[in-house]
Order: sequence, then structure tokens, then C-alpha cells
Amino acid sequence: MTYQFEPGKMYRMPTHFGPSLGPRQGTEGRKFPCDTGPFKTAYSVSFLSDRAQVERFLPERFELDGEPVVTVLVAYMTGIEWLAGRGYNVLGVILPVFYHGERDHVRGSFLTVLWENLADPIFIGREELGFSKIYCEIPDPIVFDGRTHCIGSWLGHKFMDLHIDRVTQVPQDRLDKTAGEGSHDGLLHYRYMPRTGEWGTADVSCAVLTPADQPNCVVTERWEGEGTVKFHESTWEELPTTYHIVNAFAGLEIREYRGATITKSVGAKDLGDTRMLR
Repeated sequence: MTYQFEPGKMYRMPTHFGPSLGPRQGTEGRKFPCDTGPFKTAYSVSFLSDRAQVERFLPERFELDGEPVVTVLVAYMTGIEWLAGRGYNVLGVILPVFYHGERDHVRGSFLTVLWENLADPIFIGREELGFSKIYCEIPDPIVFDGRTHCIGSWLGHKFMDLHIDRVTQVPQDRLDKTAGEGSHDGLLHYRYMPRTGEWGTADVSCAVLTPADQPNCVVTERWEGEGTVKFHESTWEELPTTYHIVNAFAGLEIREYRGATITKSVGAKDLGDTRMLR
């Protein structure tokens, strides 16, 4: 007898073994509150770039919100519930944007790409949510003599260096302990899935929003300082499937740096409130 899909259950390929497991659906339909983890340390460096260069990354109906400030973020997470206490690391590049749709008008941070060093969150986040996730190696940061060094690489080829130093801790009485986007609506993505056999045609092509609200996430410590970031121009031989992405960032003009941060937090959400925009 062939199998049938269970109503109300989440599935992803391969579907032949029953409902999928992940951050939004555990064993026997379990939900993960994310109130005691993960533990995250995030490092970010921002810089002012050239408007015309940055606008080339924006899909239709997107426009820059203010100056063309590029933020590179590297985060290290442990104690993730849906991974039974394990963790993984991420490297993303973010832009401030407005989205003007037929129905939705949203202000937020556009996640152009998110490298991750574990396959499970990559395919789950791409298929279910529409995050632009791809793989790379993100080793633990090197911290020495007051300076932090984060690296992104692929099969041994280093394509990014991020440095932060001269940091000053933000006093607890001035610490914004919420992890939302302030006046922003949240994190924006552009979801695209090709139609099999009709190459160049989309099965899905739309903007997606992950709302900023994260009631279970608490910022515990934060430092502000100076930082630099460098994407290294690479060849096809060095990065056969992603050199065009790295080189796009390597070619960005850095007019001035706009500061760096180190943020420690506890808690998250399962991102199940992510929705398509129209």
C-alpha cells in the first residue's frame, strides 16, 4: 500500500518516511519553545558603500532604506533544542531596505545570503522558509589580545576575514535586552525555487518576512568597537558554485566603516511566523 500525507503535518523531501523533523516540528509533533537556548555570540561589522553597487543586489519592489550601509554578521550558536543541544555557525550579509508590494509595505533588513556550516539548517531554512542559505566552513573565532578574527572558507579556501577590536562593553543599564529590530518589521528574504525541467522559470518567486518580535530572546552582554571586513576575490577553480557571490562583495567600495558590535544572547524562536509577502 502506498503512503498518504497526514493532514496538518509538515513534510519535506524525502517524504516517504513520514513527517519531517526540525525546528518547527519535533518527534510526535513536539514544539520547541527556544526559551533556554540557543546561546549565541554574534559579531558584526558595518560599512558605508556605493549606492549603485548595493542596489544591484535588490530584487524588484525592494529599495534601500537610507544610506547604502552593508553589515556583515558572523554568529556562533550552541545549545539548540531541535538539534538535541548541538550548534552551528552562520555568516550573513544584510542591507537596510523597504519592500513595497501590492498588499504589504515593510521596512527591515534584507538578508542577501546566509552561509552556514551545517547541512540540516540549510535545507530546512531554504525549503520551508525561503532563506538564501548556502554552505561554508565557519571555524570558531580567534580571540587574542583584545582582537577577534572570524573566517569564512570553503574546502580550505578562505574567502572572508572579519576583525573586531578596541571594544567597550555597554553598561547593563544601557543595554537593550530585546533582540528585535526596533522600529523595523523584521528580516526580509527573497525566496526563489526553479521549476524542474523548465529552466529559467520559477516555481516560487516572492519576498518573505521573518517578523522582528523575539519574546524569548534576551541580550545578556554587548560590546561596541571598531572592525574591518574583507571578501577575497576568488576564481571558479577555488569556489566553483559561489565565486560570483564572493566576488560581488569583494568588489564593493568601502567608503568608511560604521562600527562593530559583539552581542551575546540567550533564546530564540522557531521562525514559524515567517510569511510570504505580496
